[in-house]
Amino acid sequence: MTALFRRPPPKPFRGELPASVDLAVIGGGVIGVSTALFAARAGLRVVVLEKGYVAGEQSSRNWGWIRVQGRDMAEIPIAQEAQELWKALDAETKGRMGVRQVGVSYLARRDAEMAGYAAWLDQARPLGVTSHLMTRAKMREILGDPIGPWIGGLHTPTDMKAEPWVAVPELARLATESGAQVFEGCAVRALERTNGAVSGVITEAGTIACEQVVLAGGAWSSLFLNRHGVDIPQLSVRSTALATGPLPQIMPSAAADDRMAMRPREDGGYTLAPSGFSELFLGKDVFRHLKHYLPLAIKGEFDVHLRGPQPKGFPDAPGTPRLWRHDELSPFERMRVLNPEPNREKVSEVKRRFAQAYPDMGHVTHADVWAGMIDVLPDVVPVVDHVAKIPGLIVASGMCGHGFGIGPAFGRILADMARGKDPGHDLSRFSMVRFSDGSRLVPGPNI
Repeated sequence: MTALFRRPPPKPFRGELPASVDLAVIGGGVIGVSTALFAARAGLRVVVLEKGYVAGEQSSRNWGWIRVQGRDMAEIPIAQEAQELWKALDAETKGRMGVRQVGVSYLARRDAEMAGYAAWLDQARPLGVTSHLMTRAKMREILGDPIGPWIGGLHTPTDMKAEPWVAVPELARLATESGAQVFEGCAVRALERTNGAVSGVITEAGTIACEQVVLAGGAWSSLFLNRHGVDIPQLSVRSTALATGPLPQIMPSAAADDRMAMRPREDGGYTLAPSGFSELFLGKDVFRHLKHYLPLAIKGEFDVHLRGPQPKGFPDAPGTPRLWRHDELSPFERMRVLNPEPNREKVSEVKRRFAQAYPDMGHVTHADVWAGMIDVLPDVVPVVDHVAKIPGLIVASGMCGHGFGIGPAFGRILADMARGKDPGHDLSRFSMVRFSDGSRLVPGPNI
């Protein structure tokens, strides 16, 4: 079986650690490498420190959608910027990232779903989205005449896709060509602080002096922050996906309903996933942050299934240390790559649903199956903010499954934040203090 997303890392990102930099980025996913790219192009000496390998976790395990559709209103302008950046960056790589405008459709089986799409569109339209409601006939025309119970949906023709397991390493390559240094297999154990402020990062291979750090650690961010006395109610949920083998290219667009997501891939297959379905493994953080998540759980808007304890070595597993010394092995070295087992039952189910929707495809086989741990927050929008308690530390985490498509724009924003520049967008929705200042959490759209 070809491992389409778990590429054997060629390990091109090696060398001697610098003694000092202007900016250290913790995490080699799409947010981290995008930050490094734009920081280096702005003239900063920047290093990316990744415990495993670039895009080893959720940045290569996502659906590959680059969408504006369905996003929180505060994210829409940033997602629009991201789409322009993706196009420009793909052109720089001569199309290797697989960025292509395919459009995204959300399908409805009930009138209530159509009403939800219409309500989102009423709010989003003033922000310049190209989205529109579509009839059943138009849906069948756009999606290659699928068979199903759908009565219509929401469509955004300018939304795009890319190939994550190719695109993020390409971003890292562009970052290194721009002067950034990227180190794989080099975990950051802790921050070095002087008078409370960041003065460096302590890695397994030595200390690098710096006064600015961006933490973009995905599912590991909360554990790292907790080690430094900073608490955010971040959890992680398992999501399963698969890549089919080559099939007739009948469906030219990306689409999802409440049971299945699907999009065409550059290799002639399709990426499929059980949409709206995620699995939450129990751990200490689940119980600590229960009060933040209860409103969502009571409303029942998200199809989250409780499972037993997180597997050994995972960030919230029973045996994972919450405190460790600078000079001892950290949890980030004990588990270099977070690689959960996929839900095989859901794999079979989504293949069956896809074959039913497109009987002319023939036999649907899979070339690869995988799962990833999605970092989530209780209002379904990320934290992108300075940490007041630790001057010099910026956190970008809890992307809630939205990170890949919006990644380059948040990278540009974070690079400007590290330089003390105006990020160009209102980031108040993404503040850290919303979880501790008594603010009422307003969940983002669940469409």
